[in-house]
Amino acid sequence: MISKDTILKKLATLLLHSIFWTVVLFGYTYFFGYNTEDINYVFSFSLFLMPVTIGTTYTVTDILIPKYLIKERYALFLLYCIYTLIVSAFFIVISFFYGLIFLSSLKYEGMAPMTRSPFFLFVAVYFVVFIASALNLAQHNYKSTTANQALKNKILEAQLKLKEQELNYLKMQIHPHFLFNTLNTLYGFALKKSEDTPEMILKLSNLLDYLLYQSDKPLVQLQDEINHIEDYVTLEKMRFRDVLDISIDFQNINKNIQVAPMLFIPFVENSFKHGQIIDQKLSIHMSLTCKDHEIYFSIKNSILPGNSNDHKGIGLSNIKKRLALAYKEHHLLEIAENENWHIVKLYLNTKNTTAYES
Repeated sequence: MISKDTILKKLATLLLHSIFWTVVLFGYTYFFGYNTEDINYVFSFSLFLMPVTIGTTYTVTDILIPKYLIKERYALFLLYCIYTLIVSAFFIVISFFYGLIFLSSLKYEGMAPMTRSPFFLFVAVYFVVFIASALNLAQHNYKSTTANQALKNKILEAQLKLKEQELNYLKMQIHPHFLFNTLNTLYGFALKKSEDTPEMILKLSNLLDYLLYQSDKPLVQLQDEINHIEDYVTLEKMRFRDVLDISIDFQNINKNIQVAPMLFIPFVENSFKHGQIIDQKLSIHMSLTCKDHEIYFSIKNSILPGNSNDHKGIGLSNIKKRLALAYKEHHLLEIAENENWHIVKLYLNTKNTTAYES
């Protein structure tokens, strides 16, 4: 069953074509009526020429262009154009004799001036064919462009969904990893029956609240991410006590900057997990500063000379993938080591970055 929309489209197309050919008919009447007052002769002649024009036009627009030109079958297109030209020229000549024999009774002087030469008939007919073909090609080009754009949008949408799924999968890995590290710390305090255990549980509660309710957002305030880091560091301070030598320098924090959640904490976690105690001290130094929409984050932890540690793990591996997906070319991550320090530097430009997370 034909849908209502299809019927309406066909009616609209029929109406447009009817209007076009009506305009052509009156255009012929005006063109061939130049320098004559015999309107009946001119209109009859124009009416007789219309089937030739219509047939030639639809042959080109409905057969030659879509079947040969659009499909780049140029040799056949050229060949059939020649055939069409010969056949149409034959009927145009017949139109000339129609005007001479039937409309002017074989009196050449009785013909309208613009119909006395087949040349003007060829010009009129092929001009209409040219205009109709140009409109047809423009329509094909528009449909092709629209279809290509729709296909591109579908591809981009599919890529976006894949990125969202991959990022969600990476988050699912990060969450247990983070929770496992934190619960290990809390477990150690519980074994020691430390008086700081209630405060530690409170800090852990804050961390879990951020983890469960904030990290699923596409973007969070940079200050929230910093608060999350500070809560984590507070927990680690309770665990390491006097062994920990840590300095934190957060400056020029732009309250309007938003970042993807859980970006910095894996580096902080790895510094505590893989940092090495030298002279009874685990040294960790981190800094974060903002300049316009740019973020500069760095963290380093002490390591024993000659005891290289690659800091490999689920958290770091995932954060590299998340940075590549969410920030693309708008970030720079550098990880290096010297004899005494493992150093991480992260640069983010948040101005033109699209977060793909959901």
